[in-house]
Amino acid sequence: MSGEKVYRAIGLMSGTSLDGEIDVALIETDGQGFVKPLDFKPFPYDISARDKVRACFGKREPDAGVAEAEKLVTDLHIAAVKASGFEAEIIGFHGQTITHAPDEKFTWQIGDGARLAAETGMDVICDFRSNDVALGGQGAPLIPLYHAAMMAKMDKPVGILNLGGVANITFVGNAGEILAFDTGPANALMDDFMLRHMGAAFDRDGRLARQGQVDEAMVAAFLRDVHFAKSGPKSLDRNQWDLKMVDHLNAADGMATLAEMSAAAVNAGIASLPARPGAIYVCGGGRKNAYVMERLGVITGLPVLPIEQAGWNGDATEAEGFAYLAVRSLLKLPISLPSTTGVPEPAAGGIYHRKS
Repeated sequence: MSGEKVYRAIGLMSGTSLDGEIDVALIETDGQGFVKPLDFKPFPYDISARDKVRACFGKREPDAGVAEAEKLVTDLHIAAVKASGFEAEIIGFHGQTITHAPDEKFTWQIGDGARLAAETGMDVICDFRSNDVALGGQGAPLIPLYHAAMMAKMDKPVGILNLGGVANITFVGNAGEILAFDTGPANALMDDFMLRHMGAAFDRDGRLARQGQVDEAMVAAFLRDVHFAKSGPKSLDRNQWDLKMVDHLNAADGMATLAEMSAAAVNAGIASLPARPGAIYVCGGGRKNAYVMERLGVITGLPVLPIEQAGWNGDATEAEGFAYLAVRSLLKLPISLPSTTGVPEPAAGGIYHRKS
């Protein structure tokens, strides 16, 4: 341990894939090299709430729909914190991203941090991305500093791949250097496709994708997108690509093609790293998709392992990360770096709300 004060912190995460769950994690950390995960609880919420949030995607101005969705998101997070029974000195509240356009210096995560603090009786830090974006950064990914703290004792070079709504990778080199960026779509497109074509929230274990045939021409066209020509750091909005590109395919072929796009995008990202990682450890909901994990291993030629094999809880990682960032924000330490978001210099972030 560093000898610095250790804080107990709660992290809250509801991802862009709208998987119908709020993740609540409890950790102890000094905001630097010491991290101790303590507990984690997921709280499902009703599909009608997802529909209200989904209707706000892409919006840039407040309106009645956004106000309703923000109240709902905040209510759900308040309920999750209270149901968890966790107590902490600070809560890191990510909120729900509805629009992320960093090249236009715009990002929006809805959620009322002041009301969350008042209702839970704990201080809250929220709005982690806005300062980075205002300074010229991509505002994402933000968890790499947490990844690096957790990977301090692992063999390097190593990669951590988060398969959330969007996929992002954190690379830590032999000298401890950190590089991170969004590789491409992950669960968001696949889940949207499943909802549209099958009325299901997701493709369990990749069973439908496994039955399909990949449209190789579509994958090749997808990889010609300007995103893949950019070097990292770089980030994506969950709506960067439109499902219309696979509308001509049947359900199985569409899912197989979207899964292949995700895996191919990760491979393109790995090819741009300064060194080839010895292994890729995968967190986020996408690691439970057996078909995607298999395709990642085949396409990258690397060991692609669920992060549990490194001793982590892959469901809790992002929520834990925002607990860690809340402590860093409280201490006015940087939460993003030039090599993780492209911000010109290490940047602090987050807005602080006292419990009373």
